[in-house]
Amino acid sequence: MPDNFRSPLSVGEIEANFAEIDPAMTPAEAAVEAGRCLYCYDAPCMHACPTHIDIPSFIKKIASGNLSGSARVIFDANPIGATCARVCPVDVLCEGACVEKTLVQKPIEIGRLQRYATDHALSSDKQIFTKGESNGKSVGIIGSGPAGLSCAMYLARLGYDVTIYDRNEKPGGLDTYGMAEYKMSQADSLAEVGQIEALGVLIRTNTRIVGDLSQPSASIGGSEPEKVEEFRMQKDVPIRELRDSHDVLFLAVGIGETRKLGIEGEELDGVLDALEFIRQIKTRNWKDIRIGRNVAVIGAGNTAIDAVTQAKRLGAERVTLIYRRAEKDAPAYAYEMELAKKDGVEFLWNTMPTAIGGVGLLSSLRVSGPEGEYEIPCDMVIKAIGQTKMTPFFSEVCGIATDELGRVVVNERMQTTDPMIFAGGDCVNGGAEAVDAAQMGKLAAIGIHR
Repeated sequence: MPDNFRSPLSVGEIEANFAEIDPAMTPAEAAVEAGRCLYCYDAPCMHACPTHIDIPSFIKKIASGNLSGSARVIFDANPIGATCARVCPVDVLCEGACVEKTLVQKPIEIGRLQRYATDHALSSDKQIFTKGESNGKSVGIIGSGPAGLSCAMYLARLGYDVTIYDRNEKPGGLDTYGMAEYKMSQADSLAEVGQIEALGVLIRTNTRIVGDLSQPSASIGGSEPEKVEEFRMQKDVPIRELRDSHDVLFLAVGIGETRKLGIEGEELDGVLDALEFIRQIKTRNWKDIRIGRNVAVIGAGNTAIDAVTQAKRLGAERVTLIYRRAEKDAPAYAYEMELAKKDGVEFLWNTMPTAIGGVGLLSSLRVSGPEGEYEIPCDMVIKAIGQTKMTPFFSEVCGIATDELGRVVVNERMQTTDPMIFAGGDCVNGGAEAVDAAQMGKLAAIGIHR
């Protein structure tokens, strides 16, 4: 790696920069905070949660010392409750609706209390739920992100044999590869995945589902060691094999690649996608992670904020966020924006990138803004301008309909235009929060069971 892409910080300094911004509560803190809850009837916080967790109930159980019971309430409504405790925008969901916020201007710290209970459960050897008695039905789930994991847990509890297929080396989807490291580590995500695997859910990684291949693929049936090893060697698996192996399929594939800027120089070394950048950070191989001295991030959504803050924490001297509209129009949450400002990120509003300059390696970014067109020194450009839809996969491989925005069309049961295939998560809603995907996975499991 060229020296200009190496962090100037020591491993210890980087580790300190990526410490959790919201640390776990102590037992004393949790007891005091749980004691503040009014345990509202028809609680507004429950209605504000997309998965409708019984928040007063789980907090009351914390107050009484029943942490296992508290975690059960949470995971019963949201199988990725530990993830959501860390990454949910609670300011605009449950905590934003808290009655205490109106009364004393300080909501109950629902997210941190939820983490307190779920961390206790995940650190225990005791399994919260058990696999239901087999009903003889099999479901294949494509994608192991929030929607896929949620659907898998409910189906396993209902007695289905569930297999999840994922193209990545590790399961968890964006929970594992796409969350800012100071919010949630890979270890946290994989611990939650482990709870779902304990229900008998089989997860087959390094597996890409494709259309029919010209050469026959290795069989994916069975779970004997020889066949599992054979499957791991099989990178591409035709969807027809999944159709033959399962009674129902559930698509939880998220959305596609980061959109292209469509400007000169986009192919230069040093230009990368925000999700690719965050994925590198999730390895925690700090000295192998590329980081420029002058970094520009294009976009102003929450992923862009994750990129600028992490670039700064990796040791970039100057990090600039560039957005084509005004600050008030930025889609990122206000508290995320404040975090970036505290980290020393600079902002260029109403500004568009027009060209990337350099020979081999990029050296500048040309932009057009209120002050006209000019160049800024730059050795790394990170694109965070949204993602494409996976329309060809849906239409050509799966044979299902999409709407004018490229989202999979489903009915109230989360069933697609192919009766055998259900879908949920970002591929249906176009991109939302992890908690929204978890709820769609739950609804799909209910739809499949009915």
